This record gives sequence, structure tokens and C-alpha cells, in this order.
Amino acid sequence: MTKSMVMAMAVCVGIAANAAAQDAKAKGEKVYADSKCSLCHSIGDKGNKKGPLDGVGSKYSADELKQWVVDAKGMTAKTKATRKPDMKNYALPKDDVDALVAYMQTLKK
Repeated sequence: MTKSMVMAMAVCVGIAANAAAQDAKAKGEKVYADSKCSLCHSIGDKGNKKGPLDGVGSKYSADELKQWVVDAKGMTAKTKATRKPDMKNYALPKDDVDALVAYMQTLKK
């Protein structure tokens, strides 16, 4: 295989991975909106300022973000979070949780 073919394949894989990440982010934004997360949380200037999510992608790992969605009460206890009311657990399909986590991971400061 020539060097130029290897480079072309690497570029194609990178483009496909970027497109998949953008799709997950867009789906995650939709899940965030459809689940009405902004009633308790904000991103940028939109939503409830008492629960800002700006920078959450830098603060928590993907697994921790997932746990906040599926086991909020456990994460509240684990992190000793004091914000009231407590976040409720969400029963979302796995694909929606994964998309929401992918979106949250893009929220970095």
C-alpha cells in the first residue's frame, strides 16, 4: 500500500468518526430538549441558571455523566451534591443516554 493510500484512508476514517460524533451531539441536543432538561439546567444563556452544565464535559467522565442520568440519586450521594431539588433518575433508551452523554462531553470550558 502506498503512503498516499494510507493517508487517504486515515482521512476518510477521521471524517467518518467526526460525522458520527456530530450526529451523536445533535441527537444528544434533541434528547436534552425533548427531556426538558433546561427546566433545571442551563447551557450558555438558556435554561435554569441554578443548574449550569457549562464545563460539565471537563468535570466528569463519560461514565460519570451516564451515572448522573441513570442513577442521579446515587451520584448525588456519591458527590455529596447539595442542590435542591434532587435530580431524578431518567428511564431513557440506551441510545438516548449515549447521545446525551456524547453531547454533555462537548460542554467543556
